[in-house]
Amino acid sequence: MLTAEAVEHYRQSGYHFPLSVLSAAETALCRARLEAQEVKLGGALSGALRQKPHLLFPWLNGLIRHPSILDAVEALLGPDLLCWSSSFFIKEPQAPGYVSWHQDATYWGLSSPDVLTVWLALTPANEVNGCMKFAPGTHNAPVGHHDTFDKDNLLTRGQEITVAVDEAQTVAVNLQPGEASLHHVLLHHGSAPNRSADRRIGYAIRYIPAYVRQIAGATDSATLVRGRDAFGHFEHEAAPDADLSEAAVAQHAAVTQRQAAVLYRGTGKTTFRA
Repeated sequence: MLTAEAVEHYRQSGYHFPLSVLSAAETALCRARLEAQEVKLGGALSGALRQKPHLLFPWLNGLIRHPSILDAVEALLGPDLLCWSSSFFIKEPQAPGYVSWHQDATYWGLSSPDVLTVWLALTPANEVNGCMKFAPGTHNAPVGHHDTFDKDNLLTRGQEITVAVDEAQTVAVNLQPGEASLHHVLLHHGSAPNRSADRRIGYAIRYIPAYVRQIAGATDSATLVRGRDAFGHFEHEAAPDADLSEAAVAQHAAVTQRQAAVLYRGTGKTTFRA
């Protein structure tokens, strides 16, 4: 569990880091598994494959249930937890990809801001390779966003907040491989391109307490990872039986199609961009 001081800091500032999750060997194995799949697929994960990959690969389904992660999340959200989503944020070396300043919650359609993201570093994350930056204390209210659909923006809609960010007051989220950060669904955050000679790989996992529901008018699903679901607001997702098995691929396709309908609602788009 997080210390009382860590919980209080999260409440006041909207984030906590670093959280030690994986050893160096475990982290290296995760990266090797990811990159082995990319070789088989003929390139980096793209489009819907970046979304909810824990429904495609058993090792990622185990990762979203990691006790060190869930103990920390439980300290902030309570004992009954669902994984609503997960996604890879991969910045290739010397590539222009970036993440604009935004709040996670804007297009998720969830009923409560009692939602957090765990961002797990599978490589070093630093200011050279485009680590996240947080704007402390900006998690208390939603702000306006506009969509850019910029081709280099790693967000689904290239969404950007419409208020100014004082970069001098931001915090760089430097992480070692195997460490994670936790941030509130409304915290302003973003990241610059990767100027290093290696990939920057992060795996973002989004958790909700069981009482949260989807209010965007769509059927939604999630994975129960701790405790019980006494509310039934979400269809429960099955863990994959093998990497990219027929059943796993079919479930993933149906689930991500529904998720895209929520995230892209109002735009006329129906699939995740490459």
